[in-house]
Amino acid sequence: MPGFLLRSLLFVFLGLVLAAGWAAYDAWQFLNKPVGKGQFELLVEPGDTVAGIASDLTSRQLLDKPHWWKLYARYTGAARKIRSGEFVLNGDQSPIELLEALQSGREKQHSFTIIEGWTIWQLREALAADPVIEATLGDADDSELMALLDMPGVHPEGQFLPDTYLFPRGTTDVDFLRRANQALQAELESAWANRLPDLPLANSYEALILASIVERETGIAGERDLVSGVMVNRLRKKMLLQTDPTVIYGIGPSFNGDITRKDLKTRTAYNTYVIKGLPPTPIAMSGTAAIRAAVTPAETTALFFVADGSGGHVFSDTHEQHKAAVRKYILKK
Repeated sequence: MPGFLLRSLLFVFLGLVLAAGWAAYDAWQFLNKPVGKGQFELLVEPGDTVAGIASDLTSRQLLDKPHWWKLYARYTGAARKIRSGEFVLNGDQSPIELLEALQSGREKQHSFTIIEGWTIWQLREALAADPVIEATLGDADDSELMALLDMPGVHPEGQFLPDTYLFPRGTTDVDFLRRANQALQAELESAWANRLPDLPLANSYEALILASIVERETGIAGERDLVSGVMVNRLRKKMLLQTDPTVIYGIGPSFNGDITRKDLKTRTAYNTYVIKGLPPTPIAMSGTAAIRAAVTPAETTALFFVADGSGGHVFSDTHEQHKAAVRKYILKK
């Protein structure tokens, strides 16, 4: 009887060893083979558990033995290190590599582009419509917006650098604008430090105002410094700038696309056909090229320019030359 019991215990022990060995092999094989799908996305919300994530992956046929994945995550401590966010994962990754990716914090990046020449109204409208950026501003007015950016009393126009920005899901509109403003401040500081001497600009903010006029006047790269040169020449001579984009900005979002003689004569803070010097604030978001052109204008004797109908402009030194260009290109005479 003792011999029979001993043999029985031995068989049980060997069975357990074999079962444990098979389980270990099965777990090792599962944890180290690719999940076998193409690229896929996984959204991990704050508070999601490893069991919930495993269930999601299993329902999408990405894990066929989720119990091993959960055990491994808990045994190694990875379950406590999983980050929330939106992840782009690859079917070539093994379950172990998926866990590592969820701990890395390398989330999927979305993009939003601030277009050169946009106004603050257009920027806020586009941000509110973006499906990924989290809207928190609501009906906050411009002064409330700038207070949230720790810039109380600053006008928001022109304060955000046009560029394409990458960000993870969950980024708020305020976070995004703060980043775009920091980019603008860095670019403006650099440009102002490398400005030409003796510009008729009191500070970098006036340079930003001039840049916004350049941005709205031309989209042709080779003309920006010439447009800036004309504006600088007029400022030096105490001439009215007489630039239509400032008039349009003064009219506001209600502008219908048709500028009239009455508009040119109506006094607003931005109508440079009436007011002397620069308008009080920028009139648009200025790109890097326009900012650089504002502080390094072309050396030119031109004081006027008019659109030539092909996207560019004709530049003139005298009023008589300018009137002739207007007759040719605008009045078609």
